[in-house]
Amino acid sequence: MRVTPTAGYAGAEITGLDLNHSIDETLASSLRDALDEHLVLFIPDQFLSIASLKRATRVFGPILCCPYIEPCPEDPEVIAVLKEADECNIGVFGGDWHSDFSFLDEPPGGSLLQAVDVPAVGGDTLWSSQVGAHERLPKALETLIAGRRAIHIGAPYGVSHAPGEHLSLSRSIQMTRGDPQADHLRHHPMVRTHPRSGRKALFVNPTYTVAIEGLPESESRDVLTELFEHCLRPDFTVRHRWQPGDLCIWDNRMTMHYAINDYDGARRLLYRTTFAGERPF
Repeated sequence: MRVTPTAGYAGAEITGLDLNHSIDETLASSLRDALDEHLVLFIPDQFLSIASLKRATRVFGPILCCPYIEPCPEDPEVIAVLKEADECNIGVFGGDWHSDFSFLDEPPGGSLLQAVDVPAVGGDTLWSSQVGAHERLPKALETLIAGRRAIHIGAPYGVSHAPGEHLSLSRSIQMTRGDPQADHLRHHPMVRTHPRSGRKALFVNPTYTVAIEGLPESESRDVLTELFEHCLRPDFTVRHRWQPGDLCIWDNRMTMHYAINDYDGARRLLYRTTFAGERPF
């Protein structure tokens, strides 16, 4: 197993592995350590079966069945992230900066994506290190948010902040809409601590974070706007150009990500699994 960093704040390529074979505890521990350090891992030439993908997922935690997203008919623990070639001028799953399901009481710990069919050009994915964003947070902002909690809501899936009917989405991924439970407000610390590494990261995102607890609405809005601008600076990002067989693993606690939708006319299919997290602290 060889680990080669791919960007300054996040991302490393892992080579020398075939995860279709069994994963002993020594290898599992090395993978967890690499993820804790680099936040996003890229492992080429895997071509994993669904069983192997799920076995690799359990290295990092129990498999979590994601809410609001229809799983594969063959396996309720796997999502087919699919956009067909004839689906043009539409939105895609993950097509805005976000931390997965941060509005849950216990957001996911992270996810794995196995590339099957990818466009010749386009369809890359971006991640942004929120560890780096926290480390380089301006002092005034750091002081302002110290000890505060942010308010998260499942806007895309709820009623009160549901996206307009004009928003066209891929037919290939079925999402639950109009669920009143998604409108329930969750209050999470704006800076969270990783349960293993102890590293700290900003924990706000433009998709699900709507306010800061204890601040007037206008000030809350302005501070979040400033935070989002800082969090998503290119300095903290890593970009991956997918190839068939690529396996990507990321820590959802410590990063945000964005699926780039620039490949109309091409088919893109990746299989995704998710591992459980904990209540942010």
